[in-house]
Amino acid sequence: MCPYNSLIRNNPMTTTFANYAAQQEARNNIQNAILGHTFALCEALRHNYIEYSIRGHQKFVDDADTHDYHKQQIEKLKQGISPVDFIVETGRKYHKIIFIDGCGQRSSHAFIDKKTGQVYKSASWKAPAKGVRYDLRLIKQREWLLQHADWSGQYLYAR
Repeated sequence: MCPYNSLIRNNPMTTTFANYAAQQEARNNIQNAILGHTFALCEALRHNYIEYSIRGHQKFVDDADTHDYHKQQIEKLKQGISPVDFIVETGRKYHKIIFIDGCGQRSSHAFIDKKTGQVYKSASWKAPAKGVRYDLRLIKQREWLLQHADWSGQYLYAR
């Protein structure tokens, strides 16, 4: 028997297929959780836009000329009908949150690393800016993010 083979077999750092399979399942669970948190962030951003728009329309409700229009817009917004949307596109390394405005124009809002859950500000349509802004795996940061994220992306600027 070769002494090298016994070293490999008895080494606790040696990865067996069973260990690899168990770790792969754990990695898949983390990645699924990160995707779920990404969708939750999109919903929080959409909700923030609706609240922002309602406040904007309420400023003009007292104006006699446009009273009916602003009342109608507030009712639509309260029903969840919004001219803008946030969607997720998944790439090779990142989940990209895309902002779609009322005219259908698309812009990159943020990037989220699929494996680590780290949130990055968008530098361009295709790439994130340097520097992690938040980590969705950390409960405290995730809860703060879901409560304070604003549709315009101000929360993504370096703290």
